[in-house]
Amino acid sequence: MLKAPTRALVITPHPDDAEISCGGTVAKWIDSGTQVFYVLCTDGSKGTDDPDLEPGSLRDTRKLEQIEAADTLGVKKVVMLDYPDGELEDTREFRGRLVREIRRFRPDIVLCPDPHRRTFYFHRDHRITGIVAQDAVFPYARDRLHFNEYELEGLKPHKTGMILFWGTEEPDVFIDISEFMDRKLKSLGCHKSQLSGLDGAFERLRASGEQAGKHLGLKYAEAFRKVVFRT
Repeated sequence: MLKAPTRALVITPHPDDAEISCGGTVAKWIDSGTQVFYVLCTDGSKGTDDPDLEPGSLRDTRKLEQIEAADTLGVKKVVMLDYPDGELEDTREFRGRLVREIRRFRPDIVLCPDPHRRTFYFHRDHRITGIVAQDAVFPYARDRLHFNEYELEGLKPHKTGMILFWGTEEPDVFIDISEFMDRKLKSLGCHKSQLSGLDGAFERLRASGEQAGKHLGLKYAEAFRKVVFRT
């Protein structure tokens, strides 16, 4: 079990990924007094199989859906980086933008996708987000001579103590969300443009929550892989 932090930052590839992967934890922590912030990396503009839907229209819709979902959970702020869906790359520019938000929000814990899965293919944007987020946390946000131009904005280096990776094959942290599963599902339901592509999503999330909960004898849990940094 993990104590709720004072501040947490969720770095998420697409609209709806955060709600699917850690929405219960976010709701639980916020109810405990944690300030939670989102950084949404892509615009979600490719997430449809509707032949009549254009990327620009979908992008605008998914932005509004993400804001509504975050509001449902009580997230304090959503920062949208607006990279095109499917086009994230491990670049200095992307890393620097995450460093900026880490130094701005100064989280105790960062939550993001685990980039190191072996038995299930993760969307490329998820893998790149996890890799770049980990590097941004350590050492780039910590060490003042990396991206020291941010000091001109008053953004000092920040040492984040922990990353929790979601979607992991080797979980070692299980967070009890038994009282927050309904709010997790309610937040996911805000992503109406995706519901046709998420047939059975609610049932699958309940099932995965039950599976994770078995590790601690809980009704529902969310599972993560923990990486701790010396602070």
